[in-house]
Amino acid sequence: MNFDRKELSNIQLLDLYKRLLKPRLIEEKMLILLRQGKVSKWFSGIGQEAISVGITAALEKDEYILPMHRNLGVFTGRDIPLHRLFSQWQGKKTGFTKGRDRSFHFGTQEFNIIGMISHLGPQLGVADGISLANKLKKNGKVTAVFTGEGATSEGDFHEALNIASVWDLPVLFVIENNGYGLSTPTNEQYRCENLADKGIGYGIQSEIIDGNNILEVYTKISALKASLAENPRPVLLEFKTFRMRGHEEASGTKYVPQELMDMWAVKDPIANYRDYLKRISVLSDEDDAIITKDIKNEIDEHWAITQAEPEVTANLEEELGDVYKPYDFEYFSHSDKVENIRVVDAISNALRQSMERHENLVIMGQDIAEYGGAFKITDGFVAQFGKDRVRNTPICESAVVSAGMGLSINGYKAIVEMQFADFVSTGFNPIVNLLAKQHYRWNEKADVVVRMPCGGGTQAGPFHSQTNEAWFTKTPGLKVVYPAFPYDVKGLLNTAINDPNPVMFFEHKQLYRSVYQDVPTDYYTIPFGKAALLKEGTQVTIISFGSGVHWALETLEKHHEISADLLDLRTLQPLDTEAIFASVKKTNKVIILQEDTLFGGLASDISAMIMEQCFEHLDAPVRRVGSLESAIPFVKALEDQYLPKERFEKELIELLAY
Repeated sequence: MNFDRKELSNIQLLDLYKRLLKPRLIEEKMLILLRQGKVSKWFSGIGQEAISVGITAALEKDEYILPMHRNLGVFTGRDIPLHRLFSQWQGKKTGFTKGRDRSFHFGTQEFNIIGMISHLGPQLGVADGISLANKLKKNGKVTAVFTGEGATSEGDFHEALNIASVWDLPVLFVIENNGYGLSTPTNEQYRCENLADKGIGYGIQSEIIDGNNILEVYTKISALKASLAENPRPVLLEFKTFRMRGHEEASGTKYVPQELMDMWAVKDPIANYRDYLKRISVLSDEDDAIITKDIKNEIDEHWAITQAEPEVTANLEEELGDVYKPYDFEYFSHSDKVENIRVVDAISNALRQSMERHENLVIMGQDIAEYGGAFKITDGFVAQFGKDRVRNTPICESAVVSAGMGLSINGYKAIVEMQFADFVSTGFNPIVNLLAKQHYRWNEKADVVVRMPCGGGTQAGPFHSQTNEAWFTKTPGLKVVYPAFPYDVKGLLNTAINDPNPVMFFEHKQLYRSVYQDVPTDYYTIPFGKAALLKEGTQVTIISFGSGVHWALETLEKHHEISADLLDLRTLQPLDTEAIFASVKKTNKVIILQEDTLFGGLASDISAMIMEQCFEHLDAPVRRVGSLESAIPFVKALEDQYLPKERFEKELIELLAY
């Protein structure tokens, strides 16, 4: 192995050696503990340490790194106290996830490290968002994100590279090509000769680096960091290396040919660098022994600290309390000045006033800039706020949602517009597995609003008409808002943007230009979790949201003899169960109307809650009304049959006669 020290001093060379040796010695300790049954699982990075160590040493401590579970050198390189790492791995309270997530599945703002989730790909988009925030701040900072050769097959990899390329983001995309994805060799994963070649299609500078040569890693990353500060752009880096142990220890390495193991064994990054330092008289045997002893003593001392720490005890209040970031609702009142506007105008007004109020708010979506969006909601925004904050995106919902998470991590607020709520399926993973779980896992907010133009009645067919709120109401960590009137739309959207938790904000397309209301011109907010009682009566409680509220109003207008409480839920998560139960206990009959298909929808959960909490007050079974159990059709006659509007009237009359 050829080492080129360039202008590095002896002190720098020794510092790199200590950084390189530390994760290796920790691993050796963990492998012993694993055999003793004192550690439950381990993902080894033996043979790959030079990549993590070299990159971390080259970056400044306030530059974000997004590692994976074989990058111990990133964590030790940021000088995290070892007992905190050990406590994290052992599920102790002083770790980074309070025992809720394991090993390296965590992040820490204190050390500017953002950990992975098991789905791998989304962290690449998160790096885009972090890097975008750096670019908007004009701070010259670089972001480094790790992935393996296996994950380069994921769609998120390609989406993230594409976004970084078109936005000129200063991201180092680090591929650790270690030969195997668990047991699948590279020749069964891709056909290009080098993974670096994948950068060509995205117009991205690519480099191939010897991942076992600490000096090559450190000097090349240092040079790239300086270059990116002057000329922000993404760079794809393929590090050639090898995994000397199993994907995790239980899987072993029997699937690896012995000659391959032997070939890479002689390329060990630590042994070769140690020999080099001794050859040039920078490291003596005595110095090496002292360094090794000091690190081992540190490891033993910190392991003892972790062992002395008690096991985590379950605390129900704390567990539920950490699902969302605590948020004290900010009430903003309004004057009497109003204008009669549509739902679509209320959304636009809220976005505009929120952009004025929050200078760190960025809106991202397809065609939202000069074109103004598919529904012209952001028309004129570019002229007022600029393209830095009103950003057209490629058609890559997953990476854009992840980028919203990255913006949040790095001090911004993000709004992601789904052109249609149906398209959220291609961004589903980062919403339910990243945004929703982030605060619970490691106490990090996800300050992201996902706007969801939804619903039928416009003959738009199966892919542009779904109302899919039930996909998200069952996911702890998400807030779900679904207003039906312009006044509520504006106040609730302002609140959603203020709230540091992830919010799915549903906007019914058929209501966009059909429903008018007098709406205050001022900025104002409405709290989540408060239903609106639109009508009061004694015979029945009608519960609905979105377009269903208007169907219920039309039905009651047609049947003046019906005395009903009509509850517009407005927010589905949190849900105003207090208002629901109070009304049911008064009227003793209840019908729940939703536009979504019936099975598995929100009406089912509300019905179950009412049966559990109000059973003795009911004079009839709870009725649920929803759309047919099919995809939503295109032709009007078929769509009218699919939607529950007409069936609701029939079911309501039958319930009253029960």
